[in-house]
Amino acid sequence: MAEEAIKLGVKKSLFIDKVKELLPDGGNLNLCLTCGACSAGCPATGISGMDPRKFLRMAALGMDEELLKSDWCWFCTMCQRCIYVCPMQINIPQLVFYARQSRPREERPKGILGSCDMALRSDTCSAMGASEEDFQFVVEDVLEEYQEGQPEFADMQAPINKKGAKYFLNQNSREPVTEPDEMVPLWKILHSVGADWTYGTKGWAAENYCMFMADDESWKHIVEVKAKAVDDLGCKYWLNTE
Repeated sequence: MAEEAIKLGVKKSLFIDKVKELLPDGGNLNLCLTCGACSAGCPATGISGMDPRKFLRMAALGMDEELLKSDWCWFCTMCQRCIYVCPMQINIPQLVFYARQSRPREERPKGILGSCDMALRSDTCSAMGASEEDFQFVVEDVLEEYQEGQPEFADMQAPINKKGAKYFLNQNSREPVTEPDEMVPLWKILHSVGADWTYGTKGWAAENYCMFMADDESWKHIVEVKAKAVDDLGCKYWLNTE
């Protein structure tokens, strides 16, 4: 009686196809030498016992469950150093982004989730919840303080909603709320070089937590609100400080 062939089960993987899609033309995961170049320059290496090389190999081996339980993907800064040094140019940050998307929205980090949802509440896009009126008041108040306290900058301006300005400037939303003095050094630079710039009461917040949360629709909405604010004022360039 002939023995029945043993069939090896193949572990279904959500990540393996994504890994293959992210390889350059003609690329092959088997060519990865696990050289560690990606991990050597990664600021998140070692956090939660993970690094880019390990993350990629686990994805290639179909260890989806283990990767989805790991919080390491939220420590990745998306700086793309790993792509730059990788001999195969594998887009590991895109793979990390996919891992973030695979986690249910309500289970993503509360800080990022809350900041994204706060930014969606108004056209300021502020993750701190600052209103248009609040932002304008703080800018005008701080400007007046420095004009009076530093005579060499008595003519310095921090325009808001200036039509036709060449540059539309974004500001991290934490600064006008908790660290307003941190806005001033950039004003001084723009003043010293004679730049034609403006803030907008709409779309002034620079950061986009919805991008970090891997919420594509919310990310898109935030960008569209900011882009519309730039267009509505007729500015030529959009300066984002983040």
